[in-house]
Amino acid sequence: MTRPIVAICGRQNVGKSTLFNRIVGERRTIVEDLPGTTRDRVYADTTWMGNSLTIIDTGGIEPRPGSDITRRVKDQVEIAIREADAIIFMVDVHDGVTISDIEIADMLRRSKKPVVLAVNKVDNPARENEALQFYELAIGDPIPISAYHAIATAELMDKLAELLPPSPPVEEVEMMKVAIVGRRNVGKSTLLNAILGEERAIVSETPGTTRDAIDTTFSLNGDSVLLIDTAGIRRSGRVERGIEKYSVLRALRAISRADVALLVIDAHEGLTAQDLHVAGYIKDAFKGMVLVVNKWDLVEEDMAHYITQIHRKLRFMPYVPIIYTSAIFGRGVTNILPVARDIYQERGRRIPTHEVNSLIRDAALSHPTPRVGKRRLVILYATQAETNPPTFVIFTNDPSLVHFSYERYLENKLRKAFGFKGTPLRLIFKGRGEQ
Repeated sequence: MTRPIVAICGRQNVGKSTLFNRIVGERRTIVEDLPGTTRDRVYADTTWMGNSLTIIDTGGIEPRPGSDITRRVKDQVEIAIREADAIIFMVDVHDGVTISDIEIADMLRRSKKPVVLAVNKVDNPARENEALQFYELAIGDPIPISAYHAIATAELMDKLAELLPPSPPVEEVEMMKVAIVGRRNVGKSTLLNAILGEERAIVSETPGTTRDAIDTTFSLNGDSVLLIDTAGIRRSGRVERGIEKYSVLRALRAISRADVALLVIDAHEGLTAQDLHVAGYIKDAFKGMVLVVNKWDLVEEDMAHYITQIHRKLRFMPYVPIIYTSAIFGRGVTNILPVARDIYQERGRRIPTHEVNSLIRDAALSHPTPRVGKRRLVILYATQAETNPPTFVIFTNDPSLVHFSYERYLENKLRKAFGFKGTPLRLIFKGRGEQ
């Protein structure tokens, strides 16, 4: 049984992302977020009252978009609505009922999906009365909430739970989760079959949480591994209407669930713009990655030059291992999962605080910290806060003084000292006394 899907929809700046973060932040049993196909789309798996669900934070809808970007945002919101089992429709009590709210309400009625109407920014009794005006939308009882202050958000989720299909509690079994992603016709299915054919130890196959995807659990040298197979992402660098968008959404959701993503490319075509976009999604989601260059037997050009070009294009992720395979002939396939397992283990490494502090202090002495005017960055303390992904919190006198180049310098120092092969590092800079 799959997780029910809930889409949060509404105009821009009504507080959708605040509610999304509130829901996810309060229930962190299973949480994975990932920037989607527009800068405004994020989704997460979470739980409420023991039941699992997927929340999608969508971009702000303009019912009559006036630009290419707003049209694409609207298209993607419509996809989220079609995928959803229920919808949270958010409005802003400060603005009252707007023409856009009325048009969005009409669109949601046509979807025939269950809708919960959340009137946001209601943080005093007077505004509770103002929330009654939203009965005008004729889309159900308005529920006054304040996402920012966490007022009545639990009541909202309880109401939502009544509308969702049943979902069994998710029992997380500790295992490496590997997503196979890539464009169409790069050999993902052949690669999957080659991997499973080598192991000969499939335990079970069940429908995955992404529709049209299959989760396969099998044994790798005695350890359970979950392979998440996905439909191919179409070749077009610009995501077009219809199936192309669904294929991207499926891939993004698979990436969000995984610890490590295998990005499969066609060696004959090399790293395309679409491949690099997917690599960017993996990086932004802080997931481990292996680049699998498949159909290596078809490459006729100078291989040393070819490999140099691959590394050049992937220079924004220099920590990613690259494996050259021919899945149809089984060449190089047995190297893939051991490398993925190495990355998974690296993601779980925890470095003692005294070692992190010593390294960051020495790095600051070796390379002067940035300054703005008369103010210079001072690094006070550093620690590793989380694993999977490795997350380091660095306390400073003023986080705004951290330049991206200095952040990259510190990341390189951490990698040189501690490894972290194949995985992004998350560096969080905080001011003095921040928690």
